[in-house]
Amino acid sequence: MVRRSCWKSRHKNSCGPAAGWTRAGSAALFWFWVTQLACSGGAVGETKNVFQKDAEFDVTYNDTVTSGNQTIYAFNHTVSRNKTEGVRVTVDVLSQGLESPILFVVRQKQAVLSFQVPLILRGLYQRKYPYNHVGRTLCQPPTRVACETQYFFIDVSTLSSQSTNYQLRVSRVESFTLQTDKKFSFTASPSQPQYFQYVFPDGVDTVIVKVNSDMTFPCSVMSIQDIQCPVYDLDNNVAFIGMYQTMTKKGAITVQRKDFPSNSFYVVVVVKTEDEACGGPLRFYPLRPDELINAGNRSKVVNVIVTPAINSEVYVMGMLFCLGIFLSFYLLTLLVACLENKRMKKREEFENPADMSPAETASLLGKNGDGKTPASPYEYGSFADNASTLSSEAITDSATSTDNYGYLERSLESVGRSRHESLSSVEEDDYDTLDDINSDKNIVRTKKFLCVSDLSRKDKRILSKKYQIYFWNISTIAVFYALPVIQLVITYQTVVNVTGNQDICYYNFLCAHPLGDLSAFNNILSNLGYVLLGLLFLLIILKRDIVHNRALVRNDLNALECGIPKHFGLFYAMGTALMMEGLLSACYHVCPNYTNFQFDTSFMYMIAGLCMLKLYQKRHPDINASAYTAYACLAAVIFFSVLGVVFGRGNTVFWIVFSVIHILATLLLSTQLYYMGRWRLDAGVLRRMVYIVYTDCIRQCSGPMYIDRMVLLVMGNIVNWSLAAYGLIERPNDFASYLLAIAICNLLLYFAFYIIMKLRSGERIKCLPLVCILFTAVVWGFALYFFFQGLSTWQKTPAESREHNRDCILLSFFDDHDIWHFLSSIAMFGSFLVLLTMDDDLDRVQRDKIYVF
Repeated sequence: MVRRSCWKSRHKNSCGPAAGWTRAGSAALFWFWVTQLACSGGAVGETKNVFQKDAEFDVTYNDTVTSGNQTIYAFNHTVSRNKTEGVRVTVDVLSQGLESPILFVVRQKQAVLSFQVPLILRGLYQRKYPYNHVGRTLCQPPTRVACETQYFFIDVSTLSSQSTNYQLRVSRVESFTLQTDKKFSFTASPSQPQYFQYVFPDGVDTVIVKVNSDMTFPCSVMSIQDIQCPVYDLDNNVAFIGMYQTMTKKGAITVQRKDFPSNSFYVVVVVKTEDEACGGPLRFYPLRPDELINAGNRSKVVNVIVTPAINSEVYVMGMLFCLGIFLSFYLLTLLVACLENKRMKKREEFENPADMSPAETASLLGKNGDGKTPASPYEYGSFADNASTLSSEAITDSATSTDNYGYLERSLESVGRSRHESLSSVEEDDYDTLDDINSDKNIVRTKKFLCVSDLSRKDKRILSKKYQIYFWNISTIAVFYALPVIQLVITYQTVVNVTGNQDICYYNFLCAHPLGDLSAFNNILSNLGYVLLGLLFLLIILKRDIVHNRALVRNDLNALECGIPKHFGLFYAMGTALMMEGLLSACYHVCPNYTNFQFDTSFMYMIAGLCMLKLYQKRHPDINASAYTAYACLAAVIFFSVLGVVFGRGNTVFWIVFSVIHILATLLLSTQLYYMGRWRLDAGVLRRMVYIVYTDCIRQCSGPMYIDRMVLLVMGNIVNWSLAAYGLIERPNDFASYLLAIAICNLLLYFAFYIIMKLRSGERIKCLPLVCILFTAVVWGFALYFFFQGLSTWQKTPAESREHNRDCILLSFFDDHDIWHFLSSIAMFGSFLVLLTMDDDLDRVQRDKIYVF
């Protein structure tokens, strides 16, 4: 056995002698020999030759190793506190068909790095990929002195009895430290990972590390790790520490100084052995468990650039901008309210002069509010003939008379007194259980043409209580739904912060500004509009409710018997739903992914459903769905949304079942709307359907009795059947958005039908709702443009999703999706105002002159 206990370095020691290194090196070397003897069986009399060499940087060493000899290469280099240089070890094995791999052990002052060549990296299903060319960067521990010489040794050994040729080269990495705002390019592969150091400059507390490549595959991983040894830079250990994310063409991680006490960190880039994690193809399953698979060329050219993130002034500016936009709506609403109050006072002074008697005032208001008898809204003959059967008496006379259906109207005095009675003493069934009223409903609701007076016959106290349940139920739902959601997303954020796995959440990483423990504060802040505008809408409804109640208390004839019946319960529920949409959307954007996308859409379904119910309630107040029925249907929609997200992706059986249920629900709802609820779903329904088809289509060809309703329902069925066919054929991955599209299409269809029928009936749209309609349509158009920009998508892998990431476009703080939040909240608020004000032109029109459609 040959042993050299010490040797002289060929390099000059520019920083003075390194005391004590020989003794420490000898002790480490002795321990390595003992380990090698133990591994080789420690046979008595077996000798092992150990050769020690003084080695130099940038020199390629071609040597041979067997089980009987071992080579140690000694290197030294100067380390400065103000300058960091990387050291890279590159190894090639020239021999093929090795019995045993060659073991390389790099011993440094504070770290040990070992690897074998061929390097075996594992993939899914225990696939094994050998690499004969290996390159590793040595960890550089920080030095406390201004300048010192550090030594490291590379031990080469093998257990193979045959001679194995290899090449060894150690070189300096001149550009080891990344510079701010300067792009740096390099090449990496699974067996040749790369990492570089970045030091925070003075005055910069947050930076964004951006890694780009022109190559989609091979799949790679970028990692941010603290300055400590060892550095985890292989596919099988890169996730052990720090922050990391998979990438194809784009990757970005926001790094804060507070997370790295040394004010510096490593940027590590590792190429994976397989592309399945990035959405790429999966290799075949190996036929034999120990079969080695040739991975081919998996080199990837990567560009990295580190840029400073925004400072605190931009955060403040973004928050002030967000608040300013939505608080301006409060000021605008206050201004409009003042102008409206001023106009109403002038109108009251004009209509109620001091010398006019109350009887003359009542007679005046009993007409049209302007002294003219209202014209029939419909101008075509059949409707006018039928409308002549309705009561056309003045309100002052109708208080003491009965209509054609035996309904005795209450006196104005009794209506006034009823407002002071407790709502808890009245139940809806108190009215509907009378047999004569049931008979009357069958007559009234099956007339060819209906007026609002025909469908607003129930006691106002009963309906007020009925529709207030909408508000209280949605408030209860919101509390029980939001609390576990908040708890869950906090857990998500904690997991991301603790594990460093950036693939859990689908952010727009190029515009994700952290604040505290939140990774994307800007996406959360932009949801403030839903909350503020929802609250503003509730205040507007509260003001209208108070004004209407005061009018009822003073027995105002317009409030009692004119216009669309005022029921504000659904409006309160809509405002609450808008606020909850903002809260839950913010929760979703704490950590957006496919498992919690339901948080972002649940109250969208509710908003769409409540808007359709409100449109229907306007002219059908007596027969609108109860809160329990409505929320039960919405719960079923959310249930299917969850099933679609979990089981719907590519599942043909699920799509068949859902499409059948969708079509059946459409048919049942169409029947309910067409017959105004006057039909029964029982064992004889098929017999009655056959009878109707026989009598109306075979015996005599007669058109539908309710033409307007039939047109709406035919259009609705065409739309819904088309959407069901699209879902069954295409089977979109984003089932939640598909379900939301169904709700929005039906809402838009019904709204368009309502507007067309309103204008066709001779009614007009006042200036304020007309402005709201035009403004809302324009805002919705811009909002949808930004929505479809698609900055991320959880329908793909996290790496593929990051290909859609883009930089901020507003104040260097908000991205396209934030602008979608701004515009959609404004558009929803405008849509609510349209529903609130679109029938204000009917406030002085008697209800028996307002037609149902």
